[in-house]
Amino acid sequence: MSLIVLCEALNVNQGINQTLWKWPPSRTRLLSQGVGSCNDELMSLLALLAALAASPEPATPPAKALAPTEIVAAAPAADWMAIAPSELLVMDLAPDAAPDAAGRPRRVVIQLLPAPISQGWVGNIRKLATAHWWDGTSINRAQDNYVVQWGDPDGEDKGKAKALPEGLALVPQTEYTISGDKGLPRFFAPQSRDSYSPLVGFVGGFPVGMNPPVMHLSGGDWWPVHCYASVGVGRNEPPDTGTGAELYAVIGHAPRQLDRNIAVVGRVIEGMEHLSTLPRGTGDLGFYKTAPERTPIRSIRNGTDVPDLPAFEYLGTESASFTRYADARANRRDAFYIQPAGGVDICNVPVPIRRRK
Repeated sequence: MSLIVLCEALNVNQGINQTLWKWPPSRTRLLSQGVGSCNDELMSLLALLAALAASPEPATPPAKALAPTEIVAAAPAADWMAIAPSELLVMDLAPDAAPDAAGRPRRVVIQLLPAPISQGWVGNIRKLATAHWWDGTSINRAQDNYVVQWGDPDGEDKGKAKALPEGLALVPQTEYTISGDKGLPRFFAPQSRDSYSPLVGFVGGFPVGMNPPVMHLSGGDWWPVHCYASVGVGRNEPPDTGTGAELYAVIGHAPRQLDRNIAVVGRVIEGMEHLSTLPRGTGDLGFYKTAPERTPIRSIRNGTDVPDLPAFEYLGTESASFTRYADARANRRDAFYIQPAGGVDICNVPVPIRRRK
């Protein structure tokens, strides 16, 4: 309900003697009877009404906040980096024997780490693939929320173990880390809250941990980290570091406690579902108890020896698109989210990888 405010004044607003104004209660007060005071109040009220009646310019709507997938989809071709076939390892498993997928091929493509990271083991892996050493071996372990592991199922039995090719390197434990003067990772700490390394970053598209001296271009060290789909080298007790004949892929939450304790040599970039969905082993540490439980490996080849291998590329971690993508992973602002996190684990910024168009 509106109230009436009465102003009686002489010679106000060109001879207006009485003016009745209707105004909402929250804005209403009794005007004084003085001419000057009344005139001031009327002018203020008229100005307010005029401002309310005016049509303001439409405000520019804020730009739509993009989801990480939308940022990746919009990344220009120049931001994508080709993955050379020589960087790839291709594992073909026996076809899926499940009743609803009988005969379905199962191929797993692994991208090996670039120099200078883990190159002693990477060199051994290439030699093993060239020798077709893995043909006829199997996946021997599937431990829930941890790893899937493959190699010679009789590898621990010296009387039955498959002979390794000659010329494999014995890689020292010092190769778990890289000296800071052998390359500087891209610093990624502003929105990272890492529990396992002082700093984190990317080298050649791979996530790494770092010690602070690296930022000063001298001293310090850095190392590849264990994330989902990372591929590492199985080994026995130290000082053994493994040859690369026994490999595993992470299928669960990132086991970062393994960083600098076991060699990371690459990551699965296609076919991860063929590993992560395998039946879990019922033996100790998820090892299969019987041969029929194991998944046979038909072959593992270097990418250069696979004629039908598609081309792959990753979103360059030095690109502006990756910077926007990483920020969106740390601070989701798209419609589904309510509260941006303000930070992100390095393993929750998986580097986008796709078949090359």
